Amino acid sequence: MKVNEIFYSLQGEGFFTGTPAVFLRFSGCNLKCSFCDTDHRSGKEMTDREILAAITAFPSRHIVITGGEPSLQLTADFIALLHATGYFIQIETNGTHTLPAGIDWVTCSPKFSEMPAAMADSLPLLHSGIINEIKLVFQSAKQADEDIRHIPALPAQLYLQPCDCGDTDKNRIIVEECIRYIKAHPLWKLSLQTHKLLSIR
Repeated sequence: MKVNEIFYSLQGEGFFTGTPAVFLRFSGCNLKCSFCDTDHRSGKEMTDREILAAITAFPSRHIVITGGEPSLQLTADFIALLHATGYFIQIETNGTHTLPAGIDWVTCSPKFSEMPAAMADSLPLLHSGIINEIKLVFQSAKQADEDIRHIPALPAQLYLQPCDCGDTDKNRIIVEECIRYIKAHPLWKLSLQTHKLLSIR
């Protein structure tokens, strides 16, 4: 598998915010989101055992598998190896592919506005019944309304995360609109990128 980076930090977003976790970032993605803040293009080929040796250097047994898009590389054998070593496995995925069985927590963050319409209407993961958490990147109330219409069934954990567009004034406006939207749609909760607020990885 091609690995972009492995590091140890606190989960900054969504349900597990504040949880110490090992982050395994795979290289590559099948989308090119205009607001993507992750350089996942480079990487190093590593075997399952090499990855395991790297991640077990850290004390937490909560692993966040992310990318890019991790479903392009993740295998059932690697999931089984992680479980055999005592890991709780969380994945962050855009929902465009099915996943191997056995993942403990599926965070799906579909980027509908960055997909062709036909893809947005038929994401396989959204119909799988295995999603624990939906996390939508919030850019505007109109965009959020459109995104939510694509989701066939809403799981218990629903988060809107204000988009970081790299402009302080625009970010403030987006956060304010996101808060208003959540107050008007109380099934949703606010997810902030707390790792950025704390200046950590």
